[in-house]
Amino acid sequence: MIVKAAAVQMAPVFLDTAATLSKVCRYVEQAADHALQLLVFPETILPGYPYWAMTHDPMSWLGRFNSRLHEQAMVVPGPETDLLCEVARRHCCTIIIGINEKEGGTLYNSQLIISDRGEILGCRRKLVPTCQERMVWGRGDGSDLAVYKTNFGTLGALICYEHSNPLFRYAVQAQGEQIHAANWPGGMPFINSIMDAAIRQYAFESGTFVISATAILTQEIIDELADGSGTEKLQPGGGYSAIVSPGGDYLAGPETEKEGFVSADLDLKQIVAAKIMVDGQGHYARPDVAQLLLNVEKQAPLVIKAET
Repeated sequence: MIVKAAAVQMAPVFLDTAATLSKVCRYVEQAADHALQLLVFPETILPGYPYWAMTHDPMSWLGRFNSRLHEQAMVVPGPETDLLCEVARRHCCTIIIGINEKEGGTLYNSQLIISDRGEILGCRRKLVPTCQERMVWGRGDGSDLAVYKTNFGTLGALICYEHSNPLFRYAVQAQGEQIHAANWPGGMPFINSIMDAAIRQYAFESGTFVISATAILTQEIIDELADGSGTEKLQPGGGYSAIVSPGGDYLAGPETEKEGFVSADLDLKQIVAAKIMVDGQGHYARPDVAQLLLNVEKQAPLVIKAET
């Protein structure tokens, strides 16, 4: 089977979910003109990545930026997901998109997976926010460290530096993943070499295709953050979207500058060819020697037990 897929490299309308969502929907509409079946959007593109946690002193932005992000964050399901589902259904396109999700007073860095039938297949939360991100997002759990069945294959997904953890990677790979979505922020070219290493290694060790999507950082976003002492770390542009084969070769990209589609045809027969050589989740595994335990129970701070 051939799957027509693309990473969508785009800039958000910073901290404006409605405007960014309109932009996302336009990309889905354009994808239909190119017969694209699968789109991967960047990390927390709705409505943008919290760069301020890296560029500003924490006490200067907790009330200023985080409150705005909470106001603009999405509830799943909700009106924004309803719109995304309708657009996906209308244009027969499966979507994996990074969102800022909220539940109560807590924000999460999440990946929303929507089928071409307009159904929410899943919404997984980043397990460990990285470094300064811990001041913005809460932690996910193993209940959504899953794969998602589609009519063209099995999808898996991880976010940014989750790709550094071999246990997280294997937990997804061993569930039969065929196509992997990797979501990253943009505007940080100092991690380009990390992205290159991470996505190519993931493709090789898993025998999957990897679609890696990053955002574009605009001068307008940098200007919004201009009073921060660490803004010099950010550069306009700064994308690194790409598609990698099961052998670790680039099929498209990396695109480092402009917005748009980074697309390729994925021939799933290549997965079989790769796994005949090395199947790390099959004949190349040794569960009698080393075995991974995945806890898929939903974690809750309160458990109420009835009297027995």
